[in-house]
Amino acid sequence: MMNVLLLLVGLALVLVGAGLLTDGAAALAQRFRVPEFIVGLTVVAVGTSAPELVVSLLSAIGGQSDVAVGNVVGSNLFNTFVILGVCALVQPLVLSRSNIRRDIPFGFVVSVLFFLFASDRLLHLGAADRIDRVDGIVMLALYAGSMWFSVKTAGRSGAPAQADKPAKALWLTFVLIVVGLAGLVGGGELFLHHATLIARRLGVSESVIAITLVAGGTSLPELASSVVAVAKGRPELALGNVLGSNIANILLILGVSASVRPLALGGITALDIGMVVLGSFLLFLAAFTFRRKVVDRWEGAIFLAVYGVYLWYLIR
Repeated sequence: MMNVLLLLVGLALVLVGAGLLTDGAAALAQRFRVPEFIVGLTVVAVGTSAPELVVSLLSAIGGQSDVAVGNVVGSNLFNTFVILGVCALVQPLVLSRSNIRRDIPFGFVVSVLFFLFASDRLLHLGAADRIDRVDGIVMLALYAGSMWFSVKTAGRSGAPAQADKPAKALWLTFVLIVVGLAGLVGGGELFLHHATLIARRLGVSESVIAITLVAGGTSLPELASSVVAVAKGRPELALGNVLGSNIANILLILGVSASVRPLALGGITALDIGMVVLGSFLLFLAAFTFRRKVVDRWEGAIFLAVYGVYLWYLIR
């Protein structure tokens, strides 16, 4: 009974934190007159990726490199297939010109780069698949360059945030963001811990827990903040959050982890990383097919269906 109660407390913290973070991020965009997508791509994305950073970095330091890599793979799959799928079902996601010309293609390139760095045996570059320190440094440099370019070109990346309301005080904006992030991360950890305990008591296998609860649990901040942003009529924040989180997971989190200690892939297969590439490719297709510049509801349903088939394949 206590586990169920704490599970609900964690979920409540996540939802409250998501609302505060969305409001704070929107206020930040309004104050500095930058597109909300850029705030989602940087501040919100990095903040909501904090659970993945902690898990992967500690796993790398502890020698559990397959956990570090698997955490990123599972999180990116959840972000793309589940979060974008759910958000598109709530409200079709309108894509800006910069999303189509720059952000989505860059996310696809990053996923392909991840596949290449992790495919030493396939490319005959080594006896075992691993992401070494040089790969990690390249990832970090690419991440720093991409963030610098995004911020530098923010004024040209789309319409700035609306200024139809008086801007919130700067201190209040940062309080909303910090408290919102704390609620997301803390509530997400509480939810994940007690959901895992409940699943074990119900006899759910460890593999199913790892594939579903762990990957979904560390991505719970992104899910909550994105869905709340869409529900509040701010789809740019949601899209920026997902794209930014996926890029941060690969370039920043794996980059930092591999720089600390080379990452052997262990049980992570080419299929798993290939699914990350597939998710980025499907988003790329959604941007250029049928109702151009919109990720529609039926496309969101396809994303969810693909994820469901992948889970069935893993646990069958």
